[in-house]
Amino acid sequence: MIRALYTVLGSIALALGVLGIFLPLLPTTPFLLLAVFCYARGSRRLHVWLMSHRVLGPYIRDFQSGRGIPLRSKCLAMALMWPSLALSAWIMPVPWARWLLLIPGIGVTIYLWRLPTRPRGGPPESDDQINFE
Repeated sequence: MIRALYTVLGSIALALGVLGIFLPLLPTTPFLLLAVFCYARGSRRLHVWLMSHRVLGPYIRDFQSGRGIPLRSKCLAMALMWPSLALSAWIMPVPWARWLLLIPGIGVTIYLWRLPTRPRGGPPESDDQINFE
């Protein structure tokens, strides 16, 4: 029963993490890390699948190992986040609430730039170095 609950929570976290790739105010990394945590306790098959995923796997492994994220990913996140926040502020009907959008924007910007940046020549961890145990 507990394993099934972890698997369901992991799937919800994964869905929110994937949505966070496209929605500027929804964080991707914490949800992906939560999904890995839940899958490790609920479903070994899903844990291995997520950790070896072609796109998400290297991102999660690099983050967990402290290797950071590529500069290109940081720049892309900023390039998508700030215009989305500006559009949201422009659409928002309550003028004083527009300024509140600066709080998550500045917070995410500081967080991203404080993360280690993976060196340009540093390839993601290869599949033969993955330890799923």
